[in-house]
Amino acid sequence: MEELEFLMNSLWTMVAAILVIFMLGGFILLEAGSTRMKNAGHIAGKTVFTFGVSSLVFWAVGYGFIFGGNGNFFVGLTDFFYSGAQADGAALQTSVFFVFQLAFAGISLTIALGGFAERAKLSVYVIFSLLFSAIVYPVIAHWIWGGGWLAEHGKQDFAGSTVVHLTGAMAALAATILLKPRIGKYNADGSANPIFGHNQVYTALSVLILWVGWFGFNAGSTVSVADGFFGFVALNTNLAAAAGAVSALFISWLVLGKSDITTILNGALAGLVAITASCAFVDTWAAVVIGLVAGVLVFYSVRFFENRKIDDPIFALSVHGTAGVWGTLSNGLFATKELATVGKPGLFYGGGFHQLGVQALGVVTCAIFAFAVSYIILLAIKKVSGIRVSEEEEIMGLDISEHGTYGYPEAFLPNEESKNI
Repeated sequence: MEELEFLMNSLWTMVAAILVIFMLGGFILLEAGSTRMKNAGHIAGKTVFTFGVSSLVFWAVGYGFIFGGNGNFFVGLTDFFYSGAQADGAALQTSVFFVFQLAFAGISLTIALGGFAERAKLSVYVIFSLLFSAIVYPVIAHWIWGGGWLAEHGKQDFAGSTVVHLTGAMAALAATILLKPRIGKYNADGSANPIFGHNQVYTALSVLILWVGWFGFNAGSTVSVADGFFGFVALNTNLAAAAGAVSALFISWLVLGKSDITTILNGALAGLVAITASCAFVDTWAAVVIGLVAGVLVFYSVRFFENRKIDDPIFALSVHGTAGVWGTLSNGLFATKELATVGKPGLFYGGGFHQLGVQALGVVTCAIFAFAVSYIILLAIKKVSGIRVSEEEEIMGLDISEHGTYGYPEAFLPNEESKNI
């Protein structure tokens, strides 16, 4: 029986890992669809190669920094250049767990790189991917998931509203500040111009792919088939996503007079991000509330950043940052006595303000660390070699300026030349 459970745990977690990695396809469509077609090929390609960079760094040092032993305040110090060896007493194949955790590291990096969209040099993607994967993400993951000081305080972050999403969003914030807005985004008087994405069907399809992938993200984080608890986690995940989409639709309809498609899509994603921390700790009704609030928050958050001249083409700061903060804090309100296997119950379940304080402490410290280290990395690169393409290259598009080809050649090349492609 134990051997069967071991095999089933390993199989389920491997399937979940594949779902999470497939979410990169969703991010390709999301970023490409939300930006202009002159940058589509660049966005698609960089998403693939940066996952490759992240995978190699995670194998070399990331996994050891997060889960290794003999560590210090920041990181573990064993298990570097992971060999695939099976850990004694593990409930599933350790190499499967490694691949699952590798997928999370890759997603966090992809979120961070959303803040670079349409204006960063390709070389900056390479350098930042290396350093973010080595010294930003692993530290926060160690603090919360690797037995670090926040884990000792009982920080509740089941699948990564803080570890994955807020970390990526704060790195994206550092990038957007240092890169400055895209050409044409703001007028001399400070008013913002809309820069529309070139394919809203891509963005809608991306949300569907991410929604499905999130079942691997959240339900897969049980890394176990025992008692079928992953089904409950999946239920909460779906309810929050649905509620986020609906509340975003109605808030945009109410405020703008028209239901905004981009807001609806962002609302679904915000609901998913928000429930990621709490999906295993709250009742179903609370999952709906968490999603409803996330959908409203993301609508106002997008406008908050835009009004402060922070140009966020992929809405990473609002979808992953603001919703990530709310989702993490929601545990301090809604975590139940029965489900709070980590930490304590929330305020509404007799736990007082203790868990809310722990959650807030985690949000503040992780956000500051991720932003500060990412800012220092990018500032250093900026001083040495620059981080933004030239004005001419930005206007031309990164497809041709950085790669010498077009993602949509038939749209940019002369008719006769495009026929030969």
